[in-house]
Amino acid sequence: MSPLENKVILITGASSGFGEDAALLFAREGCKLVLAARRIDRLQNLAERIQDSGGEALAVPVDITNRADIENMVRSALDLYGQIDILFNNAGIGRVAWYENHTPERDIDMLVRVNLIGLMQVTRAVLPHMLARRQGHIINMISVAGLISPPLIASYSASKFGARAFTDALRREVAPLGIKVSGIYPGPAATEFGRHIGRNAAYGSIRSKFRSRMSSEYVASRVVAVAKRPRRSLVIPWWFRIVTTFDMLFPVFVDWISYIFSNSRHKLD
Repeated sequence: MSPLENKVILITGASSGFGEDAALLFAREGCKLVLAARRIDRLQNLAERIQDSGGEALAVPVDITNRADIENMVRSALDLYGQIDILFNNAGIGRVAWYENHTPERDIDMLVRVNLIGLMQVTRAVLPHMLARRQGHIINMISVAGLISPPLIASYSASKFGARAFTDALRREVAPLGIKVSGIYPGPAATEFGRHIGRNAAYGSIRSKFRSRMSSEYVASRVVAVAKRPRRSLVIPWWFRIVTTFDMLFPVFVDWISYIFSNSRHKLD
């Protein structure tokens, strides 16, 4: 029997990528899924796939920048199942561009509202119910951009550093009360997310040097593994730990590399 069997899992950003693949894997473990995202047609399709394979899933349309939507999502989960055992905060958006080309509305305001404030608001809505039971697990999908800040993703990295700080602070706050909090820090992976962050020749050259063969399914499988055996954080692939540690120990050298890159590429885009 899986240690996750009959656990109620709430997944935001479940309509594609890590969220969709994690939902399918959690369903195989015998979990009961509450699937949340803006694209209700894709959510319903995913819920039907899970139900057709013998699982349980509820699709709830949610814009996590809207607190009324968040409250309805949590209420729907509790009305149906009576509890939320695991919250997987996965919803997120990105933007690749030199910072002066970021639009104030979408690439700064909306991005931070989704990636950081939305994550915090969803967690705040779920946490009291976990505290009342003195058990639960919150898993936040962050990014290696929450550990290292390369050029071209200033807004995204800022939001992910914020998500990392929130994750660490919350873990230290609620650990004595029976709640586990984990941060997942994946590097580049093959997902739909990568097709919606914008095109930039300079960023493409960076990705070509740090190209990863990680699939969305692989990252999702590691999320499920963390749900089974909670841990403080997980950086994937493993060698990104070396990159982030190098940045922490030798920031001047990393700044020098970034200066050369930005000086040579900025005027070309």
